[in-house]
Amino acid sequence: MRSWIARHRFVLAALFGPVIILTPAIPLATAQSERENAALDALFDQLRLAPDQAAAQAITSQIWTYWITPRDPILAARMQDVLSLRQRADFPGVIALLDEIVVDYPTYAEAWNQRATVYYLLRNYDQSLADIEKVLEFEPRHFGALVGRAVIYKNQGKDDLARADMIAALAIHPYLVERALFPELEDIKFI
Repeated sequence: MRSWIARHRFVLAALFGPVIILTPAIPLATAQSERENAALDALFDQLRLAPDQAAAQAITSQIWTYWITPRDPILAARMQDVLSLRQRADFPGVIALLDEIVVDYPTYAEAWNQRATVYYLLRNYDQSLADIEKVLEFEPRHFGALVGRAVIYKNQGKDDLARADMIAALAIHPYLVERALFPELEDIKFI
């Protein structure tokens, strides 16, 4: 945390004044406001009932925006750094920054999800699965985490667990493209 603040002290000073640089870093609550929770609940209801893939994609984009854009401005800036590092495929840098974020903001599900994704890309499935557990602890509707776990389980030959997670994900988001990995689910209606 301190190293991140040191690297960004000038930006932080410009945004928040000198007080943030001089005071100890105390993360703002990352819990969503009641209004944000109500908005997400409505989006998930719309997603579950979406009439087609295009409508589902539009709703999914809105959900991802909520997840990836935290209210806390410091956390939001740090997550932008994560996304920049990830875009450059600097996976050690991404993991190092996310390690700090999950300590400073342990209930922020998307930090756990981003780290789980990087661990998956590095084929560190055990660590990815551990992080997915944390994601689902804080956001049980995280269809991305459910799909990620389903894919890992499928790769590990744990077909029953994989299928169960895919069914859970499809109950939330009926138009997931990963459904094609499970031909036995093609005829099941989730809408």
